[in-house]
Amino acid sequence: MTEKRDREAYILDRLAEDGSLSVAALSRDLGVSEVTVRTNLRQLEARGLLSRTHGGAQASSFQNVLERQRHQTGAKAAIAARAARLVRDDDSIMVEAGTTTAALVRALTGTSGVQVVTNSTLAFAAARLNPGLRLTLVGGRFHPESESLVGYGATRSMAEFNVRLAFIGTDGFTIERGLTTQFADGAEVIRAMAARAEETWVLADSSKYGRAGFVNVLPLSAVTGVITDAGIGEASLEALRETGLQVIVAD
Repeated sequence: MTEKRDREAYILDRLAEDGSLSVAALSRDLGVSEVTVRTNLRQLEARGLLSRTHGGAQASSFQNVLERQRHQTGAKAAIAARAARLVRDDDSIMVEAGTTTAALVRALTGTSGVQVVTNSTLAFAAARLNPGLRLTLVGGRFHPESESLVGYGATRSMAEFNVRLAFIGTDGFTIERGLTTQFADGAEVIRAMAARAEETWVLADSSKYGRAGFVNVLPLSAVTGVITDAGIGEASLEALRETGLQVIVAD
């Protein structure tokens, strides 16, 4: 394994699995000199794909985003396509940060006149070349781990808009604890979106069900419904629907 591209792919895959690596270990595994490994690490860092440490490297926040995009890709694409069917021409929507919600924006090809308000730089990148979307990116402080804008600037900006639909993500959801996330600023953004929308839809693949994040966001009673995939199972699906929640299982 001596080609530069192969080495870079190996390094990024290993970082996605292990979080950090040493130059010595990479030199041994790749069969190249430590000088060559350091050169590869320096070039990958310049592209924002990792952070160098003393004697090695660790995954960057952007690399973590890329890894999340690769997780459950089929389910996320199906969920996004199903969510896109809820959006009408000349609609108004809010889209929260997340890889599944960004996939929704990519699935809006063919719609026209849709007002999109988002705090997600991933959604912004997906929407900016679609002529059928009228895009508003809210202000705020950039949070690299979620590729989003958060804080007072973001929540204040959202208070200026009224939309029909809000599409939000979650790090985990349960019947008892509702929607949860790993950081408080993200929770504030979700609450702000839900307050300005007529309907709030959670886009979450089935691996999120039964998990609880660090911060409580909203009870399930505060959202219109959840769009998920068939991996959630019949028993869980029935339990969720018994709470009165609308649950759509994407094909």
